[in-house]
Amino acid sequence: MCRLMTPQLKEALKGYPFYSQDGRGKEAVCMAIFALGSVRWFVLEGEVQENDTIFFGIVVGLMEDEYGYFSLNELSDVTLDLTVQGLGKLQARQQENFRPTKLKNLQDYRLQRFLAEFEK
Repeated sequence: MCRLMTPQLKEALKGYPFYSQDGRGKEAVCMAIFALGSVRWFVLEGEVQENDTIFFGIVVGLMEDEYGYFSLNELSDVTLDLTVQGLGKLQARQQENFRPTKLKNLQDYRLQRFLAEFEK
């Protein structure tokens, strides 16, 4: 099993296959949050495909904030080497003790700014 997959996430995703939250906007339920530095991935839906789990969600903190698909195995393999700066190697981590929450209730400025673009 991938280091980022927890029993809680596996259970939560059973009720949220692809397209199950289509069109829900801020009312969509976020199942988990992964972070690496200032980049955050908000998981909305997911399905197991062969030896991986593919998620649909929102990523903020890269060049552009966007909806999209991402692989749990690939996310697990990402390492940011900051040893020269004295910070060591950073890996994506799942936010601990996170409970599924509607997007509108998450206190994340960049996420809320992104979602507001769809209300215009």
